[in-house]
Amino acid sequence: MLGCGGTLGFAWTAAVLDALHTRAGWDPREAEVLVGTSAGAEAVAMLGAGIPATAILDAVAGAPGGDAVVAAHVRRTPDRFPPVPSPRWPATGLVRAALRRDVDALAGLAGLLPRGRGDAGWLRDLGDALAPGGWVPHPATWLMASTPAGERVALGSPDAPPARLGEAIAASWAIPGWFPPSVVDGRPLLDGGTVSPTSADLLLTRDVGEVVLIAPMSSEGGAPARGLTRLERLLRTAMTRRVNDEARRLRAAGVRVVRIEPDPADLAAMGANFMDGRRREHVLATALRTAPGLVADAFEREGVRA
Repeated sequence: MLGCGGTLGFAWTAAVLDALHTRAGWDPREAEVLVGTSAGAEAVAMLGAGIPATAILDAVAGAPGGDAVVAAHVRRTPDRFPPVPSPRWPATGLVRAALRRDVDALAGLAGLLPRGRGDAGWLRDLGDALAPGGWVPHPATWLMASTPAGERVALGSPDAPPARLGEAIAASWAIPGWFPPSVVDGRPLLDGGTVSPTSADLLLTRDVGEVVLIAPMSSEGGAPARGLTRLERLLRTAMTRRVNDEARRLRAAGVRVVRIEPDPADLAAMGANFMDGRRREHVLATALRTAPGLVADAFEREGVRA
């Protein structure tokens, strides 16, 4: 399960995926189910297309051996601030869903944001390059989106509307207020992270024994901050509550949950704006130092030596 996290969360995730493969000895491409949300959807699409974690990391780092498709993709990142949105409100259904307590208050607040004008073309281009035939070879690659009423949609799953990979990545990235809804099979869809950072609880319907949960936007145990980063922590705290609940439900069902999240050094590198591509090099350098320990500690907490 690869969670949302914007431009910087994707860079951090690339380092963690490489550590999983090189330090824990487990190839994330071999997971029975690959589930990605927003930035996690990018990484899941790459894994589902068969790209090794090391090739993803090398591409993000600009190192030799990086996958060419990924390298071209990371050269095209969104601006660190959204363009001025249009005066329309496409997700007010989230407000009503929050009042019914079908979604949390954070999702309800997202429903108050106007229609974004960001261009998701670089995400559609990534999907077309990874899957010219429409979808990746991995048999269970799910990209999480949400309807404007707060219903989660796992694009790529058997019950989801048909979608090409680029459409699905754009839908999973359709952050309210930043990007417009992405239309898939005639249905407008929003960023899946609006409703859940990871949607890990969807695996309760499958017979899985272990979930590796990589969540750039949550911090179990809290994450102190100063200055502008306090605003980021408000968002992170709300997302952490959701991830805590999903992990608790999985564990109650007998599923082992290996939970990997940024540590204080990672959070300091990311700063207040997870879309600030100017910090990507610093975030990646920090994650290369922290990721092996984060992976080892996460497995050790669950009684498995990485």
